[in-house]
Amino acid sequence: MRDVLSMALAMAIVGASLGAIAVSKGVPLWMITLMGAVVFAGGSEFMAVGLVTAGAAPITAVLSGLMLNARHLPFGLAVGGLLDRGWPSRLIGSHLMVDEAVAFAMAQRTPEQKRRAYWLTGIALYCAWAPSVFLGGLLGQGVGDPGAFGLDAAMPAALLALIMPSLREFRTLRAVAVGALIAVLTTPLLPEGLPVMVALVGVAAVLPLPKKLEGTR
Repeated sequence: MRDVLSMALAMAIVGASLGAIAVSKGVPLWMITLMGAVVFAGGSEFMAVGLVTAGAAPITAVLSGLMLNARHLPFGLAVGGLLDRGWPSRLIGSHLMVDEAVAFAMAQRTPEQKRRAYWLTGIALYCAWAPSVFLGGLLGQGVGDPGAFGLDAAMPAALLALIMPSLREFRTLRAVAVGALIAVLTTPLLPEGLPVMVALVGVAAVLPLPKKLEGTR
């Protein structure tokens, strides 16, 4: 419970930064609030705001969000057995399927513990996310520039904190380094939001090296 609540607090800060950034870029408060409740996917929401406000077509934001959230397909296979067979449970459970809920569930030992952790984490994060996006939007109307308070750095900081334990593995560290380098190099060249998509090329760095190269490394 302590870990879930601390995660919910962190996500509330990230949600507030999303609301403030979106409103400061001209997105209506009602629209970003509705997106927080209906989409409930922080990375996709940040990317959609960046793309649309930079002039990209809405279909581009939709397709980019689908690509970014393709990881939910294996997530669903991993946690599908934790949901009840009725369609209401599966529908709501699918909406609450975010990285943190899956991670907390998979860290438990018994199916009952996994199920409890999944629902507790998903509900707690949703209850923290949607209202915080609205409150952040209200803040953005008065602040003007979210960067003045560092709100624009909340999402990257939260994601960095999530992946830090995984960086102990060399293959993961290699993929993150390649992706980060690609994002930095393409940021001056591509519209806002697209460098993150291009950085997915870094995933290829996780693939095993040829035996000859692996032996010389």
